Amino acid sequence: MGEAEMKTNRIGRTDIEVTDVSFGGASIGNLYREVDDDDAHAVLQTAWDAGIRYFDTAPHYGRGRSEQRLGHFLAGRSGYRLSTKVGRLLSPSDHPIEQADGYVKPLQNDVVYDYSGDGIEASLEQSLERLGLDHVDIVYVHDLGRYTHGDHNDGHMEAFLSSGYDRLTQLKAAGRIGAFGLGVNECQVCLDVMDHGPIDVILLAGRLTLLDRSAEVELVPRCLAAETSLVLGGIFNSGILATGPVPDATYDYGRASPEIMDQVRDLQTRAEEQGMTLATAALLFAKRHKATSSLLLGTAKSKTLQRNLDALAKHSAQD
Repeated sequence: MGEAEMKTNRIGRTDIEVTDVSFGGASIGNLYREVDDDDAHAVLQTAWDAGIRYFDTAPHYGRGRSEQRLGHFLAGRSGYRLSTKVGRLLSPSDHPIEQADGYVKPLQNDVVYDYSGDGIEASLEQSLERLGLDHVDIVYVHDLGRYTHGDHNDGHMEAFLSSGYDRLTQLKAAGRIGAFGLGVNECQVCLDVMDHGPIDVILLAGRLTLLDRSAEVELVPRCLAAETSLVLGGIFNSGILATGPVPDATYDYGRASPEIMDQVRDLQTRAEEQGMTLATAALLFAKRHKATSSLLLGTAKSKTLQRNLDALAKHSAQD
């Protein structure tokens, strides 16, 4: 996929445009396995050479390691868009951390959740320092909702709606950020926040995929009506749409149930009848959906990223 072929789409009603394929930075934060600096740089270079100009990261990804690596890669470059996330504050740890939250050898930071206005602004300032920037294009409020917090979410939602949301509107008005929204794995919290006030964009993981189309019930129509953009992550539902229904296949960060395995077998058969792999069908579903502004691909392996980009290019050429 050549650089000139990468289409862009506008985020909400802002003047920010992002490439319709984007790079997700969780894996270069050492998600599940350690990635060295050279491999992290290589996959970012593969994305850049393919024309990807929208990159997403978060303090959560390796407790700052992904932001640090991405900031180093983008230093001196121009013409890109960048998003990071707020809701977690990092502070130096007084004990060694070998693994945390699924990340191997993260930066040596402790973490606390804080969705208040002060917490959000402090989180942003920390991220800007790690990234080496004074401005970020998009800020997502990360993991707000019951999917992550369960019964503790009421307090986090109160903090966000009482001061966090207004602080983001102020930061946007001041030009510190270009747009803001939510980065979540569930639909209901998006609807709840949209009841409170408008947001520009949602990075939605796993709820608008070939396997799980639950966002189409209420969230997609709401976003289209409000001109709230959708960036789609987790399009393989944490593995099973990439691997197929193999033994120990993962769905939403856990072992897939027999019911999910049966659904995926059916999807795989239908994809093969159309002359494509299940993974390619999952990619095309997400990229071609009418609500999609950008398809987020996250991997630390250059070959994997290139294979996905090649599959998209091949089928785009056949359209």
